[in-house]
Amino acid sequence: MGNSELPIEHFSALAGWRHGFVGRIPGIAVSHDKAAVLAELDRAHRDARQALSLEMPLVTARQVHGREIAVVDEEPEEDFCFEKCDGIATNQPGVCLGIYVADCAAVFLVDRRRRAIALVHSGKKGTELGIVTAAIETLRARFAVEASDLIVQVSPCIRPPHYEIDFAAEIARQCRAAGVTEVFDDRVCTACDLTKYYSYRAEMGKTGRLLALLAL
Repeated sequence: MGNSELPIEHFSALAGWRHGFVGRIPGIAVSHDKAAVLAELDRAHRDARQALSLEMPLVTARQVHGREIAVVDEEPEEDFCFEKCDGIATNQPGVCLGIYVADCAAVFLVDRRRRAIALVHSGKKGTELGIVTAAIETLRARFAVEASDLIVQVSPCIRPPHYEIDFAAEIARQCRAAGVTEVFDDRVCTACDLTKYYSYRAEMGKTGRLLALLAL
């Protein structure tokens, strides 16, 4: 299994939820057929979820670099994938949210009072569209979570000089503008370390997918 923990003590110290960030999987070649690569990754990701005690229904999204946020307001019976959205929010304890990235950022949003969580896919386009702001607004409207009660973590993602803009910095700025006071970014670049991460740009499209996981 690849690296499965975000390197952040403030997240680990909070009780009541679990998270993971599954990095590059050793032994899976990314130079051959994309469908075959993704099938191998799916098996490895299932093992990673088991190791992280996240063996519950996994809810993912068929991501399109937009700003739509799906809401899970009842516990699903099996794995489920939303169409055409890039963020998922829930207040259900029996579901694991999953977002796939390979240079874009996965953004973890956690309510310190344990009412709800959200997980967002935000690259250049999603950041320009303000998807993190949309997630914050969704948590407030659907679950009465105020921005000041949120803790936000930005995952490893591509950064300058490997990419022309620093969208991670803009994600953090948007969070603070919305009222979030605790925004964390360990400033890890996916393109800088291909032993730990997949990078769509650095590997010219022949790559895998990192998996962000979050559950109450």
